[in-house]
Amino acid sequence: MKYSYNQDRQGVVFANMKDINASFKDLGAVCDSIRYRSLGAAMDLLDAVSTGTTPIPYRKHNASMGSRHELGGKKGRTPKKCAMLVKKVLVNASANAEQKGLDPEALYVVHASANKTIIAMRRPSKGALLISGGPSGYMSSRRSDLEFARVELGLSMLDEKKLSKNIVSRIKQLAKEEKKKPAKKAEEKPKPPKKSIITKTTQEQQKEKPKEQKQQEPAKQQQTDKTPAVNQ
Repeated sequence: MKYSYNQDRQGVVFANMKDINASFKDLGAVCDSIRYRSLGAAMDLLDAVSTGTTPIPYRKHNASMGSRHELGGKKGRTPKKCAMLVKKVLVNASANAEQKGLDPEALYVVHASANKTIIAMRRPSKGALLISGGPSGYMSSRRSDLEFARVELGLSMLDEKKLSKNIVSRIKQLAKEEKKKPAKKAEEKPKPPKKSIITKTTQEQQKEKPKEQKQQEPAKQQQTDKTPAVNQ
């Protein structure tokens, strides 16, 4: 099949998920973003997309989509649901590779595809057959079909004899781009506020309050003792 992996399948570990209730367009964009990446880099990218911090570019189906400054002006989006679904398939593929004795750190996403499988026809209920609108005042409500998708991923080691030249060159190109990216800075701990001469910290003020109250109590007692008695 054209949408599947049509090359030599020896040394390639596959995993798939069928009948997914999600947009095959978004699933295809997610698969395009992780294709030819290392297993660790693909996992990190899917985690960032699922949290909504990193968008991915859309090469197709982007007619009414806004551009993102994170992608250099390209059109993109953060499909959280589809990223989590593709991550499940990727975890299954890595587990299958470990069972076959392959090192997960040396694996690359050689194949990633998402396709539409089943279309379940859905019609409106009897009470919603006619709705207001249109030139004549009434029109039939639209039919909303339910589309299911299928995701297939393939992992393999960088073997130039078994893989095609195109796949090897794309893997090496992405590996160079990942090395050029600056490393993430460690999160710095917030520094404690500096103590000023004029204002004191809240802790020092709380400590001084009970002392001031104790000093004021004997002063009040002395004032009551000194007050002269009033003759009736």
